[in-house]
Formats: sequence, structure tokens, C-alpha cells
Amino acid sequence: MIVYLIRRLLLMIPTFFGITVVTFVLINLAPGSPIEQKLQAIRFGSAGGGGGGGGVNTRGDTSVNEEVIEALKKQYGFDKPLHERYIIWVKNLARLDFGESFTYQEPVIDVIKSKFPVSLQFGIASLILTYIVCIPLGVRKAIKAGASFDRFTTILLNLTYSIPPLVLGIFLIVVFAGKLNMFPIGGIQSDDYESLTSMGKLWDRIHHFVLPLICYMIGGFTELSVLMRNSMLDVVKSDFVRTARAKGLSENVVIFKHALRNALIPIATGLGGFFGAFLAGSLIIEQMFNLDGIGLLGYQSVLSRDYNVIMGLTFISSLLLMFGRVFSDIIYVLIDPRIDFK
Repeated sequence: MIVYLIRRLLLMIPTFFGITVVTFVLINLAPGSPIEQKLQAIRFGSAGGGGGGGGVNTRGDTSVNEEVIEALKKQYGFDKPLHERYIIWVKNLARLDFGESFTYQEPVIDVIKSKFPVSLQFGIASLILTYIVCIPLGVRKAIKAGASFDRFTTILLNLTYSIPPLVLGIFLIVVFAGKLNMFPIGGIQSDDYESLTSMGKLWDRIHHFVLPLICYMIGGFTELSVLMRNSMLDVVKSDFVRTARAKGLSENVVIFKHALRNALIPIATGLGGFFGAFLAGSLIIEQMFNLDGIGLLGYQSVLSRDYNVIMGLTFISSLLLMFGRVFSDIIYVLIDPRIDFK
């Protein structure tokens, strides 16, 4: 196992460089660089009488001096070839220096840290609740396979799975936040949050969490429940389970002591998503519920060509996901020591 883990960790190095190189090249080759957007802003400013290093040429178009363009390239680091900029970016990683955001005009790490708490709270809450609900539900469905409980929950799960998060979010907002006025429309806390007591703050957060959390959980909820049910059904048909029943053991002992542990092995794959929870973020959900999280930051960074923020998010998310895969392998061995990665 130790040798396997060392090999996996070493393989993460070329994987990491592959991900970052492809991302770096793609975003730099995409049209509409920060320089072009800055020049466009200068031209608009000049056309509106704001100056800014521009002038009007013989055709009546607003032009920008070459000196201004070169100064902008130097300011944003675009005066160097693409490969040199990538090498500089990799060198700065040693100091966790992702550069400065073109949009926010502050260090990228500070920008990400400011959005981090929102996505982290929803990511951890949805991950824990999904596993707490889906594992018992999947086991119950397997025990009652073919019965009315299994059929009813299957229909219900398929129905919820088929609803897009956008539609579900609108429905929840209209019905529970609008007509019934049970939950707030959006945001993560009330305006008077700071004046509340400790219990009041906790309740206020829960109150704001309910609707977006349902949207976060609904997709994975169905997948995990069905996966758990099918995995348990496969295990209860195994010889060792039949042997346990033949010995006269009670059904609870057979299911929860002998079968459940083996049925959890496929579920362990998703536990690697625990690391992904630190950067969990959905553009649609965050936009609908007015949550200022990582998903919205990534989307806005792509639109504004904020290269440094995009690369910062790529670096952190790829690292977390790769460690998540290794974590899943460790969980495999903990659940079933017979597994040997050679």
C-alpha cells in the first residue's frame, strides 16, 4: 500500500503539469484578453472625452498610442512569451503567489479566500447530509426490493433527479420563499445578522441554507441512493451472506454486520469528493440564491478573462481532486483490508 501511495503521489506531478499547461495555453489563446478589454475601455473613455492615452485618427476612430499598449502589456506581464509566463507562474507557486486579480486589483489568494467560506459551508453540508440519508435509504430499498416502499422511493428519486437545478430553484423560490414566505429568497444571512444572539445566528444561517442546499443535494441524492441499493443487492446474493443466514444469524446481523461493509466499497469512491467540497460551487445555484461563492467567481473570471484567478482556481481544484482520489483508495483499504493495490 505504501509503495502504491508513493507511486500515486508521484503520478500527480505530471498530471498537475498537464492540467495547468492545457488550461494556461487555452485561456491565453482565447480572444478578448485583459489587454484588449483595457484598450477597449480606454477607447470608450477617449470617445466620451475622458482621455486616457487615446486619440482620434483620420477615419474618426479612437486610437491608442503604442506606448500605452506596451505599458499595459508590461503591467499585466504580457510582454513576455507564453512559455516564460507559465514558468514564472510555476515558480511563484512555491510562495502560493497566484499574482494579482485583474478585476479585483488584489492578490488572487485573497479573492479566493473571500469566496471560500460560502462554497465550503454548502459543500460540506451537502456531502454529509447526502451520505447520512442515502446510505440508510439505499439499504432499506435493497431489503425491501420489489416492495411498495422500493417502488415508491424509486419513482420519487427518478422524479427529483429529472428536475434540472434551475427549474427546482425557481420552484422553491416561488413557492416557499414567495407564496408561503417560509424562507428567504436569497443571500447567506439576514441584514440584522450581527445583532442576533448566537442561537439566533445559527438559526438564521440554517434558514438561509435550506433552499439552496436542497438544490445542491438533489442530483447526488438519487445517484448515491440507487448505487447503495444496487451494491447491497449484489452483496446479499453472495455466498457468505447465505452462509450467515444458514447459521441462524438474525437478519439485522446479516445485513449490518456482514453485508453492509462490503456494500460500502463502491460508495467509497465518492468520498474522494470530500476534498472537492472545499471548492464546491454551482454557478446556477449561486446566481439564483445570490450567493457570492467560488462558482460565481469562476464564471465571472472566465468572462472577464481574469487569467490569474482562473489559474488559481484550476491549481487548487485540481490538487484537491487528485488528493481526493488517493483518499478514496485509502478508504477502500480501510473498509476491506483484503484489497491490495499492487
